[in-house]
Amino acid sequence: MQISHAPLPKPLKIADIKIENASTKTFILGGKLEARPGQFVMAWLPGHEDKPFSLAAADPIKLTIADVGPLSHALHQLQIGDSIWVRGPLGQGYTLPVNSKDKPHALLIGGGYGVAPLLFLAQQALALDYQVSMIIGAKKAADLLLVNDFKTIGAALWLTTEEGSTGIHGLVTDAIPAVLAEATIRPTLVCTCGPTGMLRAVAAVCTAEAIPVQVAWEAHMRCGIGLCGSCEVGEGWLTCLDGPVFPFDPAY
Repeated sequence: MQISHAPLPKPLKIADIKIENASTKTFILGGKLEARPGQFVMAWLPGHEDKPFSLAAADPIKLTIADVGPLSHALHQLQIGDSIWVRGPLGQGYTLPVNSKDKPHALLIGGGYGVAPLLFLAQQALALDYQVSMIIGAKKAADLLLVNDFKTIGAALWLTTEEGSTGIHGLVTDAIPAVLAEATIRPTLVCTCGPTGMLRAVAAVCTAEAIPVQVAWEAHMRCGIGLCGSCEVGEGWLTCLDGPVFPFDPAY
């Protein structure tokens, strides 16, 4: 089933469910989208408000969802064959330049649940003959997401944990010097997704290193199409319409 930008959500059956960790599942749906990494969909169940979720893949649609609120908790109770209503794709995604004379190198940095859309991006970047490095960060080892998926597709991988049980002891920014030191090709682009504080910290390091950075901004979204204004950032920028992916601007 090919989904359009219709204003009404479409019910899609769950084809499979993958348990990622104690609080996170990936739902594989019986449908596909013409979408870019970094775009999102609004998902809905009867009796709940719809909420935005980044795409972990578009063909088939994959949504990696943590059990953190009423809708996500209800989604976690669903089984294969049940339906999720989906509206999208929405927003602006990541942009991968393809006109470089030299082999490009994308450094992807994900924290917490922000790892999911970067798997979609990594697969696209590899298909465009990018070198791909991935930093995955979490508070503890049990919270790390999609590690084996990134290994399987062939991305160079660094892990960080705040309590030091796996990988580098610290934050994702603590792994950036290691990537720069070990890379045979200096990163030509950094794409990051995660909590706002992490995005600002990553952008500060990249600015100092003169590496362009694109951030997937977090904001409270209600409509997903730029009508309600609840996700405004900066001066008149709407996360759902102008983002969620922005070239980083220190003013925000």
